[in-house]
Amino acid sequence: MEPLIKIENITVGYNKIPVLNNVNLDIFENDFIGVIGPNGGGKTTLLKAILGLLKPFKGTIKFRKDINGSKKQIGYLPQVKHIDRKFPITVFDVVRSGSIMQNQFKGKAQLKLKIEELLEDMGISNIRNKAIGELSGGQMQRVFLCRAILSNPKVLILDEPDTFVDNRFEGELYEKLQLLNNEMAIILVSHDMGTISSYVKTIACVNGGLHYHPSSNISQEQLDGYNCPIQVITHGEIPHTVLKHHH
Repeated sequence: MEPLIKIENITVGYNKIPVLNNVNLDIFENDFIGVIGPNGGGKTTLLKAILGLLKPFKGTIKFRKDINGSKKQIGYLPQVKHIDRKFPITVFDVVRSGSIMQNQFKGKAQLKLKIEELLEDMGISNIRNKAIGELSGGQMQRVFLCRAILSNPKVLILDEPDTFVDNRFEGELYEKLQLLNNEMAIILVSHDMGTISSYVKTIACVNGGLHYHPSSNISQEQLDGYNCPIQVITHGEIPHTVLKHHH
């Protein structure tokens, strides 16, 4: 099977200084990849390279023919903290901007109907005319998820979507992503290994390089072996952190 995106031996960074070295990753239809790693390890840099915002110093990123070109079928949900709250735009218009460079809608009426359906599905139809500067972090995540999936992309990329969501919507978000995964591949960057392990199918550990783990079950020992220094936090009736053995 041909991958949707094939990352081959890329080195990428800023101002000629590498952040990621010799990274390889294949992304196939219906993949649900959780990207984890320490702050500064290169998670967002990897996303920027895939999105075409950073050109690798070496190596290649190849897209399957049907998602290549100027109209790549890739949806993107950025971190809320990177969004300009002062920009004078309404919720409805933010979502509508997700149709730019796409030709799948047959007229304004069809586009408007699709937007209204997404807003209703996310429980935010009542704030459709609000300016984004008036929204909470959780509301903004809902809005930008609507924008990201408006054109039914083949790949959905999310950069730490659970950072500012409320507890109620966090569960709804991941359940929604599981449903969307039937229609598209998903790449999810998160700092919460304990939560995403219940939803993702595979794990990519990013810290200067990339180690691919072919399941969502990963131990602290494996993380250490992948040079991915994060703690495993499990969730249940009593959430707890799995600590290393004491000597």
